[in-house]
Amino acid sequence: MLLTIDAGNTNISLGVLDGDRIIGRYRLMTKTKRTSDEYGSFIMTFMNQARIRPENIEDVIISSVVPKLMYALTSAIIKYVHRRPIIVDSQLHTGITITAESPLSVGADRIVNTAWAWHTFHSSAIIVDFGTATTFDYVSPEGEFKYVVIMPGLDTALHALIDGTARLPEVEIIKPDSVLGRNTIEGIQSGVVYGYIGSVEYIIRQMKRELNDPDCRVIATGGLGKVVANETDMIDEYDPDIAYKGLKIIYDMNKAQ
Repeated sequence: MLLTIDAGNTNISLGVLDGDRIIGRYRLMTKTKRTSDEYGSFIMTFMNQARIRPENIEDVIISSVVPKLMYALTSAIIKYVHRRPIIVDSQLHTGITITAESPLSVGADRIVNTAWAWHTFHSSAIIVDFGTATTFDYVSPEGEFKYVVIMPGLDTALHALIDGTARLPEVEIIKPDSVLGRNTIEGIQSGVVYGYIGSVEYIIRQMKRELNDPDCRVIATGGLGKVVANETDMIDEYDPDIAYKGLKIIYDMNKAQ
């Protein structure tokens, strides 16, 4: 079994795969000041719930965009799972070529996403990852990771609005039935959700136009991706498990090295 860990700015997602089948998922909030024993406790709780014994874990692979937590997280895996994890970076063999400027600055999560898309479809794709930031990564038909667009995430945009005003209330991120808000709460939900959908559609449309790739496949992932993916025909499919699947692909390509 393979333990895959995707450490993002908001959440740390853990998934266990038995072959290509995901048999367990677990998420916890990202906090950089946790100790290795705290991470170890979370990992052991997850595996106990999934009825997985530590000795059944053959390897561990991590994708992280939060460098400050890596020492404690890596130490926890070594101490509790007794495996030294593979860490995804731009130097790891992924089967894709990073031709964007400053390859070393490309986040591990985006490397995982583009590797999954190209190895799965062997065609061009835009992967839209809805997280703390929403990223639009383009991989070419030849497997080149070439371009990226980054915008504030849906939750980030909402809290920027709420935190920057004195009297606007906290609201749930849901799409109201109409764009015409009848009160302040509906007005915020309408502006944020409908406005965000429109922004996503425009960016995808403009990327396809400038790439001269109108048939490019568009895949969404990330916690809030389903909110947008269900409301637009610009996104071909939504898959919340891309990180786990992409980490498995990269692991398979590097395990024998």
